Amino acid sequence: MSEPTIIFPAEWSPQDAVAIAFPHDQSDWSEILEQVIPVFTEIIVTISRYEKVLVICQEISKVKELFPAESRENILFFEIPANDTWARDFMPLTVLHDCNPVFFKYMFNGWGLKFPADLDNLIASKLYETGVFNQIPLIQGGIVAEGGAFESDGLGTLMSTTQCMLSPNRNPHLNLLQTEEILRKQLGITNFLWLHHGYLAGDDTDSHIDTLARFCSPDTIAYVSCEDKNDEHYTELKLMEDELRNFRQVDGRPYQLIALPMAPACYDNTGMRLPATYANFLIINGAVLLPVYGNPEKDNLAVEILAGCFWDREIIPVDCRMLTWQHGSLHCVTMQFPAGTLTPSHQVA
Repeated sequence: MSEPTIIFPAEWSPQDAVAIAFPHDQSDWSEILEQVIPVFTEIIVTISRYEKVLVICQEISKVKELFPAESRENILFFEIPANDTWARDFMPLTVLHDCNPVFFKYMFNGWGLKFPADLDNLIASKLYETGVFNQIPLIQGGIVAEGGAFESDGLGTLMSTTQCMLSPNRNPHLNLLQTEEILRKQLGITNFLWLHHGYLAGDDTDSHIDTLARFCSPDTIAYVSCEDKNDEHYTELKLMEDELRNFRQVDGRPYQLIALPMAPACYDNTGMRLPATYANFLIINGAVLLPVYGNPEKDNLAVEILAGCFWDREIIPVDCRMLTWQHGSLHCVTMQFPAGTLTPSHQVA
């Protein structure tokens, strides 16, 4: 029996749903819960205009009443215990085996043992047990990895960072070649693009790729650019830019590189700089949700740039300043599920 053709879909592939874990008073959001809940509700309602949203929450009755009745038709609520809200990193990755969806569930250990993750690590399995998914195999990946660490072009190329994937508190027994071999077999990767430079101040993830550089199409990468020599990010992001220039597609051609502005500096009430980034956008059916940060000039420029990359989708800005207070942004709190993953009664028509 021949091995299946394995594809790790690009984010712009047709989707059935996006999953989001809702903040609660036992999470790190507790001190700013009233301020951050409107951000989550806005993201959920916006996505629900285009596709289903799977909302993980602690008490369905309390969360459900936050949403207008007309928006609830496309929102499914699940009562599952959670430590936190970073669905990108504890939800399974979907790959296609001969066009049939398969889930890979990687171990989540709080970004290298930085934060408690015992409940979050179980969410994917508990959601799977509800029957919302369409009889899809759920396979344990056997390594520690987070969804925010991977960018796929849908054609076999994976972009990631060595700082994250070779973190000693994730998989200390694996070197780069061993990591590649696992991802080659599980995700169908044939071409690896590794960034060795690039970071954002305040980032807890060890430089997840989705905060730095993103595929907009198989031949186009949007990335965070810093032109201010006085900014602490300048040197590292310039080195990252040089690496991106040296990346090649499978056929040997360079990528079209789209520079995103450096987001305005955001700080918490202790003066710590927070990881605001325009690269943390979410691609869904018919739209791109773009995090913005209260600086009209930079925000509008980011909207304009992404509109040129996604001419067939609506660019929807969402103020995500409050999300940065827990060191993430819009893409980090979401995980998309490609078409064919939900049970037929839940799928997008």
